[in-house]
Amino acid sequence: MLKAYKYRIYPTSEQAILLAKSFGCVRWFYNYALN
Repeated sequence: MLKAYKYRIYPTSEQAILLAKSFGCVRWFYNYALN
């Protein structure tokens, strides 16, 4: 039997900016690695 958990985060505005920058860098590197 498999179990799954869902989590929802509510970041502050400062944390949201940092998350957006981090995910932007990760997305760029992932696309770069695919090429």
